[in-house]
Amino acid sequence: MRTCRSALGLSAKGMRRFHVSRSLPLWMVLPLAACSGAQEPPAAAQGGETIACALAGSDAMKPVCAVERDKTGTGLVLVVHHPDGGFRRFDVETDGSGLKPSDGADRAVTRLEGDQLEVRVGTDRYLFPVTVKALNPRNAKS
Repeated sequence: MRTCRSALGLSAKGMRRFHVSRSLPLWMVLPLAACSGAQEPPAAAQGGETIACALAGSDAMKPVCAVERDKTGTGLVLVVHHPDGGFRRFDVETDGSGLKPSDGADRAVTRLEGDQLEVRVGTDRYLFPVTVKALNPRNAKS
């Protein structure tokens, strides 16, 4: 993560001597306004049901993503909120095949394992709980 000090190219010693005054040009003060404190993102996204996810290529799945369900005119949409404030939207397929990203920029690769559906989009992975319905032999096609 880039800090204010590194964005300005100053050492810690230089930061102690750096004072903003009325005589500094605006372009020198603006980088300071863009810097925020060294705050860590929340441990988990807020709201909704929590699911396990591994973001940005991480190997470890952690229950830190929150899912919001949204019914639209075209069906059910799941919005997955990341702890850092990012999110991803998925359309729930009505044919039972799973989920697909709403924006369509990246393809989803899905894998069903027991009662969980793993969805991989780019370098992000999500584990959604699913209910697998038994095939009714009377409705099965020959």
